[in-house]
Amino acid sequence: MKKLALITFLGIVFTLSGCETMKGLGTDIQKAGKAIEKKASD
Repeated sequence: MKKLALITFLGIVFTLSGCETMKGLGTDIQKAGKAIEKKASD
């Protein structure tokens, strides 16, 4: 039972950290897109 709880806990931790990483990646891509749009409009 403790092994199952540990596996579940680790799965949740890795899932949440993965979401944060993807959120950061999305933000970086968005910033890059805005920079490209600004250069194109100049």
